[in-house]
Amino acid sequence: MAATGTEQRGGAYYVTTPIYYVNDAPHLGHAYTTVAGDVLTRWHRQRGEKVWYLTGTDEHGQKIMRTAEANGVSPQEWCDKLVEEAWKPLWQHLNIANDDFIRTTEPRHTARVREFVQDLYDKGEIYRGGYEGPYCVGCEEYKATGDLLDGEDGAKLCPIHKKPVEMLQEENYFFKLSEYGPRLLEHYERNPGFIQPESARNEVVQFVRQGLQDLSISRSTFDWGVRVPWDEKHVIYVWIDALLNYATAVGYGADQEKFEGTFPADVHLVGKDILRFHAVIWPAMLMANGLPLPRRIAANGWLMVGGEKMSKSNLTGISPHQLTDHFGVDAYRWYFLRAIAFGNDGSFSWEDFSARYTSELANDYGNLASRVAAMVGKYFGGTLPEATAPGAAERPVVDGLAHAVAEADRRIGDEMDFAGGIAAVFDFVKQVNGYLTEQEPWKVAKDDSEAARARLATILYTAAESLRATAVLLNAVMPETSQKLWESLGAEPHLGPLADQRVRDAGRWGLLPPGATVTKGAVLFPRLEEPARA
Repeated sequence: MAATGTEQRGGAYYVTTPIYYVNDAPHLGHAYTTVAGDVLTRWHRQRGEKVWYLTGTDEHGQKIMRTAEANGVSPQEWCDKLVEEAWKPLWQHLNIANDDFIRTTEPRHTARVREFVQDLYDKGEIYRGGYEGPYCVGCEEYKATGDLLDGEDGAKLCPIHKKPVEMLQEENYFFKLSEYGPRLLEHYERNPGFIQPESARNEVVQFVRQGLQDLSISRSTFDWGVRVPWDEKHVIYVWIDALLNYATAVGYGADQEKFEGTFPADVHLVGKDILRFHAVIWPAMLMANGLPLPRRIAANGWLMVGGEKMSKSNLTGISPHQLTDHFGVDAYRWYFLRAIAFGNDGSFSWEDFSARYTSELANDYGNLASRVAAMVGKYFGGTLPEATAPGAAERPVVDGLAHAVAEADRRIGDEMDFAGGIAAVFDFVKQVNGYLTEQEPWKVAKDDSEAARARLATILYTAAESLRATAVLLNAVMPETSQKLWESLGAEPHLGPLADQRVRDAGRWGLLPPGATVTKGAVLFPRLEEPARA
């Protein structure tokens, strides 16, 4: 297993999501990134590592201010309502085990943002100037003219939101971003895994090679934001404010011990549309203030519906509840990481979800768990028998498990290849199903000889022990159903809580002790009732 950043420096394995803009309720795209981070951090916890998982909300800027005004409330009231009624409840619903939730309107954040920017100013990294150009309120970003799309009546549109940009002219403060191009390119060269996937890295490298412009880091045309400490007529540019959450949430300027034991992030998970902010502006800010850079910035692709990026503005936003109500939370968590290679764009399809649910979850995995529990109950009174007659048929299963554990650990824990890691586990599930089909324990049970009885015990122990390991390997992805399986196998009284099981031990054969009480609980993945539509 490759050494992780935590093993090298002794701190927490620190993973962040973007802090999400609270102009509306969360959709599938937001949940996709957050579930990915949750699976990654749960996996590292089961490696026995200290973990810190951060998510939160971005609450300043012109877009929030306008949305609040349109709804007849103050920006703070709007943020409070959305966070408490939409964002936090969804993460709880999806079993997101985040360690912290940062809001950029919290004093623990705003005070530290002012300090950070003041430090840059004192070091001569910030100067006063003017700017005029096309501005997208949705992106909270000035756009290059060449990136704009042509709209009706000569309007120029943001390529992300497909809405007209505004021409802004204002006096701002600027960060000397242009001076950091060579240092950034040197860092990318020395650390080829800094930006992932490779296509994202190539895009950023090409962008920086073309030359960077100094960055406007304040706004004076509205007042919903953190005040510039030396000139309170200005508010700090929302992206400077937002990026600093990764530092302020772990003690920057307030708890040095926590900060040094956590920062920088091992992984920043971001959508590819905000990659440049994280891979160019953020590391340049850190370089300017003498702080260490994150170890990896991983850009996930877009979820597509009908060929369009999923978003409220494009009317393709789908509520996660529309899917969890039908498929269940664990299946939801599983599907998007199983069906879409992380880092690539992927199209959501209700039909594909239904087909994969039925084939892999209900038929392969859920049916295996039900069959094994039922047979242990029928033939051994619910007490797991001892495998006293192992033979050639069992060796491939033992080897298959060892391979599945190594493959899943490498792919999920090191490479963030969730689809590949989950596929490795489900290949093993199929192997165990095939083993039962070949060994035909229901036929062996008809022979009441001592040898047949020993053989039956061995077959069922092999299947149950395989399920024990599978519950451990899928716990990060599907914690609720994994817990149900753990309880069905009677594992906890003998092995302890499922969350305490280590990935590296999952492949050790024979951990589930004979004599464990196996019960046939509720079906893990009930058959779907149709029709139902998102």
